[in-house]
Amino acid sequence: MSTTDPQFFYMILVLPTLFGLTLVGEGLTKIFREENGGWMSVVFGFLFIGVVVFAFFFFSTFAPK
Repeated sequence: MSTTDPQFFYMILVLPTLFGLTLVGEGLTKIFREENGGWMSVVFGFLFIGVVVFAFFFFSTFAPK
């Protein structure tokens, strides 16, 4: 699989981003309902999205073309 294939883009960037957004949404729901663990979900969601952004720049810079 090449780094220019759409499957690679989908597998490495889109699916993990959706997971991170799900964590953020779950955390916000917990915060609004005043349940425990909401802030932790939001923080882990943003960390996960940050890792995806880092991976995007890493693969766009250092990947063979």
